Amino acid sequence: MKGDAVAVVDGDADGDTGDLTKNRVAETTPRYVSFVETGRAQPSRQMVVRLARALDVPLRERNELLLAAGYAPLYSSAPLSSPLLKRVEQALTSMLDQHEPFPAMVLDRRWQVQRANSGAQRLFGRLFAPRPVPAPANVLRLVIEPGPMRDQLRNWAAVVPALLDRAHREAIGGVLDRETAELIRDLRGRPDVARLLTEPDLSPGTAPIVDLHFDMAGTGFRFFSVVSTIGSPIDVTAQELRVEALFPADDETRDRWTSVAVNERASLG
Repeated sequence: MKGDAVAVVDGDADGDTGDLTKNRVAETTPRYVSFVETGRAQPSRQMVVRLARALDVPLRERNELLLAAGYAPLYSSAPLSSPLLKRVEQALTSMLDQHEPFPAMVLDRRWQVQRANSGAQRLFGRLFAPRPVPAPANVLRLVIEPGPMRDQLRNWAAVVPALLDRAHREAIGGVLDRETAELIRDLRGRPDVARLLTEPDLSPGTAPIVDLHFDMAGTGFRFFSVVSTIGSPIDVTAQELRVEALFPADDETRDRWTSVAVNERASLG
């Protein structure tokens, strides 16, 4: 197993008690971990899993570590529509339905929309009309790159830094997958985004959260998001999914959006 597969610093050497704690959680010693890192020792399958747990490595990367060490992957990676994840899919569907008429969607690790309730479809449909919503829909791209969503997001300059911070903060185990890391690097490298990040707005906020303030055809809608994840997953897909539910940030938005939903249903008969 190569040194870059497991990166653990010897806590005794530099006084980092956090790494000492990780070594204890993995029930091993800094000396043995050093041997693994330098390729002088071949860890058992159990040791790979113990080290991965101690380091809070995401399940997908745990499988990669096992493969790198010459072992078969341990964690399944079933599609959301598979029988294995039936209970998970039912729970997610229930959450989306219960959040109507307000937008809610299921996102994967790469910020791609996997499921969306009627409220989210209504939001995206209105933002992109008369054009179709891009497929696959990547929330980071839709918000940050030029396009209908960005054009109708009044507080785009406030949302972008917060959204990029979220992407790092919400990464599973603090680990961004390569594809998402490359996307974020590209987005941060855009001149308009780079200016926002190098010249941050230091004025005090007027609210405890950064909301999404849309202006659609002259009508304002303000939403804030709440993110939910699956507890104690042992499947890669289940770990990487999350529900993002948008709540009205003020009474005007609640009333306006509810009216939009009622009128749309009435027009459909």
